[in-house]
Amino acid sequence: MDLSELAKIDALPWYATYAINAAVALLIVILAFWVSGAIKRAIQRIGYQYEHLENTLFTFLGSFARYAVLALAGVFVLGRFGFQTTSLAALIGAAGLAIGLAFQGTLSNFAAGIMLLAFRPIRNGHYVEVAGQAGTVKEINIFTVELATLDNVQIIIPNSNVWGSSIINYSAYDTRMIDIVIGVSYSADLAKTQSVLYDILNADSRTHADPEPWVKVTNLGDWSVDFRVRAWCDRPEFWNYKNDMLRLIKDRFDAEGIDIPFPTQIEIPGT
Repeated sequence: MDLSELAKIDALPWYATYAINAAVALLIVILAFWVSGAIKRAIQRIGYQYEHLENTLFTFLGSFARYAVLALAGVFVLGRFGFQTTSLAALIGAAGLAIGLAFQGTLSNFAAGIMLLAFRPIRNGHYVEVAGQAGTVKEINIFTVELATLDNVQIIIPNSNVWGSSIINYSAYDTRMIDIVIGVSYSADLAKTQSVLYDILNADSRTHADPEPWVKVTNLGDWSVDFRVRAWCDRPEFWNYKNDMLRLIKDRFDAEGIDIPFPTQIEIPGT
């Protein structure tokens, strides 16, 4: 295109120039929506293809990428109509800084939410202790974590509190170990007591053979000789298994004549 043709374009009436700019702007908008939608779907597809990745994170990243493309397209459209995009970018940057300072806590929760969704130390359905609270994880989103207590009370915890504290996850592994201390009287037959405890554990189908059960005397207390009983079971069976063991041990000890002592207090008249 030579200088004479450029001069002809510059000599176009204002409405013709406006129409051309409007047509180009419309084309930019259409392409931006198409490209942004394709990018969003591609990013979301990554989360759905791999089970170890969190879908929520990639859904958010896809939406973020889409709006970033649309925002960039908006800058180009404004440039077509003569707006000073450099000044606009500076204004957006200043506004972003002001918003960032005003919402420091929110941005901290946002950043922590990204970390929780990316590394997944907790997941929906896990029973956890976080930030001094315990419950089943119901939802993890960009800003908060929702727990439900054992009596079904909702607890909402900011993500920054969750990520910034120790996380105890009782559901992370497939197996758990019960750890029970049983005291018997000093007159009890310790070898017999140990054998009875092993019999109780091995007779239950929920007891894992590997690691094998462990029963040892671990303390000579003021009132009793203390046995520590350790055995492994499947995680979903943990609470029922532990409670059943306590009941079975008490019933078996009664049947075998093994005494479980308890402190007694003698009151002396006049004291």
